[in-house]
Amino acid sequence: MAVIATGNHPKALWPGIYDWWGAQYEEHPKHYTRLFDVKTSKKNFEELVQHTGFGLAPVKPEGSSTAYQGHSQGYVSRGTHVAYSLGYIVTREELADNLYEEVSMRRAGSLAFSMNQTRENVGANVYNRVTSASYTGGDAVALGSTAHPSNSGNQSNILATAADFSEASLEDLTIQIMNAVDTKGLKISLNVKCLVGPNELVYDFQRVLKSVQRVDTANNDISAINSLMVVPEVIVNPYLTDTDQWFLRTSGVASGLCWFDRENPEFRKDNDFDTDNAKAKSYMRFVPFWGDWRALYSSAGA
Repeated sequence: MAVIATGNHPKALWPGIYDWWGAQYEEHPKHYTRLFDVKTSKKNFEELVQHTGFGLAPVKPEGSSTAYQGHSQGYVSRGTHVAYSLGYIVTREELADNLYEEVSMRRAGSLAFSMNQTRENVGANVYNRVTSASYTGGDAVALGSTAHPSNSGNQSNILATAADFSEASLEDLTIQIMNAVDTKGLKISLNVKCLVGPNELVYDFQRVLKSVQRVDTANNDISAINSLMVVPEVIVNPYLTDTDQWFLRTSGVASGLCWFDRENPEFRKDNDFDTDNAKAKSYMRFVPFWGDWRALYSSAGA
């Protein structure tokens, strides 16, 4: 168990220090709230349960009976809350002899920074592991897959041939979204909510989305992506680890990418009677997961 004693900050025992630096920096704005639909929870776990609709109505010959179809439960996605906690212990002597109050005060801020970073990394990892067979959803396949099982055959939410972000690949993936169907194979209306990618793609995003004419071509065509305003929002997320993987989050999906907060981050302090050490800790419990995979389409890059 790590304990912060007078030896951890020996310079704090002497006057003359102009500033202390390195424990706190400016934070990025929250990203996970834009990657997920954030909800609250009062249970140990949350479940998102698919239920199937009906197919197309068949022709009813004169005098014959109406055809009847079943309406049943599909796959179940469960997210079990995970607890995260971090703290520090400071000796009584360190607190008494430390001449710089800002060192003590910044510890709490540094702890809050670490907890926020934890939330961002956990959320981004849902995207980072989008095609990993080790992280599957209720339908027993990865979030990003060409083989999501359905009543009408396997369906896909990734490009069949992975491609780097470009005007052409963006058009291909948006067309795939336009052609989306439900589990029975009926056409549904999905729209692009936002484009998500790592820092490395920020300039490519701007070139493709903001160009009035076609990108990287001598043709004098207009940019259909720009004129149709296909992508209403761009999210450049510094917590994404794959430098060429990109995503399109969709609207029109009720229970897609969900973030459930069971217990919001809390900060508590106490003292140990025997040692007089001061303890501080932060605790939180939450889970991000998904129900309907149609909430996210992606390409792993070439």
